[in-house]
Amino acid sequence: MASYSQKTYAQRGKEHTHPLVKELFATMERKQSNLSLAADVSTKAELLALADTAGPYICVLKTHIDVVADFDADLVQQLQALAAKHDFLIFEDRKFADIGNTVKLQYGGGIYRIADWAHITNCHVIPGEGIIQGLAEVGMPKGRGLLLLAEMSSVGMLATSAYTDKNVEMAIANDFVIGFIGSRRFTEERDLITMTPGVGLHASGDALGQQYRTPTKIITENGSDIIIVGRGIYGPGKDAATEAQRYREAGWTAYLNRLGLK
Repeated sequence: MASYSQKTYAQRGKEHTHPLVKELFATMERKQSNLSLAADVSTKAELLALADTAGPYICVLKTHIDVVADFDADLVQQLQALAAKHDFLIFEDRKFADIGNTVKLQYGGGIYRIADWAHITNCHVIPGEGIIQGLAEVGMPKGRGLLLLAEMSSVGMLATSAYTDKNVEMAIANDFVIGFIGSRRFTEERDLITMTPGVGLHASGDALGQQYRTPTKIITENGSDIIIVGRGIYGPGKDAATEAQRYREAGWTAYLNRLGLK
């Protein structure tokens, strides 16, 4: 059987059993985009403006909703409207890390009510498999999906070797899990997607330990599926629409090269 990374997004979507992953792959094909925007901004106005400007070029908007100082219910409604307008999914990068009962409350309730509006969220598996089960009780009835943090993109990360292997084992065993945060394809036992942060058009880093890898390295060579880009698109002096187009084109070209189609 061909590796999942050698199949087109359209083919994988057709074969997949999870409705959310089918929707994601269909979105990627329609928009010819494997770009996720990491919108790490601290005001409602900034977040909405960025989502509207970059929205036409992305398949997923990644948020850190708890850094938005003026969060309110209207922000959620406007984000959902922009997701419909520009045809992208929303990924709340919450990184849940508590016991099952606690994450149920955090995911389904509180002031953010993440499960009501975020198609995708993620978690650490340090507490054990119960965290997946707790999140699934809330998210599965709503058609949501979960990513496991198999790796991170910072210098000195502790998510390595045996810990990463345990993430893969849990992901294969749990239908609510749709993939990973990591730098590569992890398994062929299930079609589990990989979303990769720390991507730049030029390999580099920052003063706080972030490491940047190119789309070619991540998509073509490592077999990841979606690149996550933040400051490379909307950093100081950058035009978000122009940069989003550049990253979309670079990510899609890397995907076509992986398939041998370009």
